[in-house]
Amino acid sequence: MTKDLEKVLHVEDEPDIRAIAKMSLEKIGQLTVESYASGQDALERIADFAPDLVLLDAMMPDMDGPEVLKRLRARDDTMNIPIVFMTAKVQSAEIAGYKALGALDVIVKPFDPLQLHQQLKDIWARTDG
Repeated sequence: MTKDLEKVLHVEDEPDIRAIAKMSLEKIGQLTVESYASGQDALERIADFAPDLVLLDAMMPDMDGPEVLKRLRARDDTMNIPIVFMTAKVQSAEIAGYKALGALDVIVKPFDPLQLHQQLKDIWARTDG
């Protein structure tokens, strides 16, 4: 049986998007969320938080989402954490590329704050938790 999704680490460089997603996931979805503005911050702090899932912006300055995913997969303590990308670039080839890197799925920006938690829970339900 799959355990419930409880803890989400969210990485997003845009402060407004980060705040809306955090509020949505915590207030509506009743999830515990840690949000970071950069992939580097997330990589430095992920071990202490031990999330069930990472929601990762695909396009960020300095270190983009695919690079963060590669670094998470290279670490023993984070290699099996499910990753979901969030991006406005949703051409089928781009989505296929994210999934080829190991992402479970892609959530389209702009997202619906009232549905974001359910989208993640639905994706989570397809994992073996």
